[in-house]
Amino acid sequence: MDILGTSLRVCVSDLNASIGVYERLTGAEAIRFQRSGVAVAAVGCFFLMSGPEAELSVLRKITATLAVKDVDEAVADLTAVGADIIAGPLPTPIGRNLVARHPDGSIFEYVDRKQDAGA
Repeated sequence: MDILGTSLRVCVSDLNASIGVYERLTGAEAIRFQRSGVAVAAVGCFFLMSGPEAELSVLRKITATLAVKDVDEAVADLTAVGADIIAGPLPTPIGRNLVARHPDGSIFEYVDRKQDAGA
């Protein structure tokens, strides 16, 4: 599997206030979107997330988001090393994602940017 990059997940209580801090630190402009009941801002290598505690408590269990070339390849490699696919692959606004628990118990999200994700 080709890992193209990593994004760190940060749960914040005030998304608007946090965006300015991370924009200044990274020099990147925030890209905002909504995922279920959670407001998200992608700023550089950070995913800032704010929303109901019930949803954030689930998201906090995911160590990081890994951008990969192809989620299907990730499934094959993850399965080969004994990881459990606990969600997905599912379409997202920009591609597909899955959540996997590695044999050591770590949980990661894997995403790709397939153009035909909604097809």
